[in-house]
Amino acid sequence: MTVTASAFTTITELVRSRSGIAVAAGKEYLLQSRLQPLLHDHELANLEELATRLDRDPSGELSDSVVDAMTTNETLFFREPKQFTALRKEVIPKLVATGRAPRMKIWSAACSSGQEPYSLAMLLSECIPEITRRSGHVVATDISPTMVARTRDALYSQLEINRGLPPESLSRSFQREGARWRVAEPLRRLVESRVLNLVEPWSQLPTFDFIFLRNVLIYFDQDTKRDVLERVHAQLDPDGFLFLGGSESTVNLTDRFERLVLCGATVYRPRRGGGS
Repeated sequence: MTVTASAFTTITELVRSRSGIAVAAGKEYLLQSRLQPLLHDHELANLEELATRLDRDPSGELSDSVVDAMTTNETLFFREPKQFTALRKEVIPKLVATGRAPRMKIWSAACSSGQEPYSLAMLLSECIPEITRRSGHVVATDISPTMVARTRDALYSQLEINRGLPPESLSRSFQREGARWRVAEPLRRLVESRVLNLVEPWSQLPTFDFIFLRNVLIYFDQDTKRDVLERVHAQLDPDGFLFLGGSESTVNLTDRFERLVLCGATVYRPRRGGGS
């Protein structure tokens, strides 16, 4: 299936404006692979018909489905283990020492199907046994309602369990349901899931002790990256920590953060004086 230039532009501009995801020229194959099931579901012959429908109704249910289909949902439990080691050995002990630990609030942004926020909940429960939903918890957000529903459901296949979850965490934190595994109810209570689009205004978010914003900036253009990081800075406690993906950085985007290396992991803190 070929993609005309006009159809490619219509679809990718809609995706960029709605989600911040930039699909570069030359990645027509990505549209074809991601949107083929959607074409079938909506009885559309090709991407040109899809583009025509989107032109007529750029803010309707079909456009929501396109954005959902174009969102990358690759994730696993305890992804980038050095960052979780830094949390366990450096970040959480620093917050415990200040007396703020039981009230700790964490944001798992672009959380996909929930493996990241539940990894964080497991770690919190291990390091701060007294933590409860009323005192501190993980706010898990994603642009995709489908992924938010999966996070709330907290039910994972054996293949998903095998990707990153230590055996001791499985026995301690999950319950078998048929061929799948559900996160134990006390941990589910620590995770609050909601739909949130990072490129749209944020509302009703608390100040966070640390923020996981991993492997999402790579899909944005420079201006969108800069805007998101500026707003993340405003949402982060002055003594808080920001975790980005291994291939991501604040360099040439904002000077509001300083880079630290903890337990071999790169993390960021708000710069004293605030930057500019």
